[in-house]
Amino acid sequence: MSGPDYSIELAAATKGARIIAGVDEVGRGPLAGPVTAAAVVLDPECIPEGLNDSKKLSEKRRLVLYDLIVAHAEVSIAHASVEEIDALNILRASHLAMERAIAGLPRRPDMALIDGNMIPRGLTVPAQAVVKGDGLSVSIAAASIMAKIRRDYVMRDLAQHYPGYGWETNAGYPSKSHIEALQNLGVTPHHRRSFKPVHNILYQDK
Repeated sequence: MSGPDYSIELAAATKGARIIAGVDEVGRGPLAGPVTAAAVVLDPECIPEGLNDSKKLSEKRRLVLYDLIVAHAEVSIAHASVEEIDALNILRASHLAMERAIAGLPRRPDMALIDGNMIPRGLTVPAQAVVKGDGLSVSIAAASIMAKIRRDYVMRDLAQHYPGYGWETNAGYPSKSHIEALQNLGVTPHHRRSFKPVHNILYQDK
């Protein structure tokens, strides 16, 4: 069977974990906006069909699954701000958002399945890193969908206040039109100053 399944969660359950959270983040690559993480505890008796890495799903399908996840799972969303990204670095800020998402769950998980190859150092719950986890674990896939949709909402909202950068469609990623807008309109308070294209525009005249 292609796509993620519940086998990693079942393996954790056989070792005594009852509450198992999938954790993923979205937004490491953009030049603007926060990095967003989600933690999701699925009900093993009611797992929505078709969960997968959010990048492999259409927006329409993501929205359908989003509603099903909200209805049948425990969900926590958290962000790390542009200021935190610039102060800490994007990797540490991503981990901070993950830590916050896990802490925001209604119940403390017995095991957190973290997408990627690193476990955030500030975690206070048992955790397992799962490389390409959003394609292997339905819990991590659910978290990838929740994080993607919620971050897209944030960027669409910011686009209303800062028109011209195309954030409603590029979500802050360095598209050609976004780079051109940066050069023509300048840097906003929501741009990541530690990221090279933004840094270069800020300091090109100095």
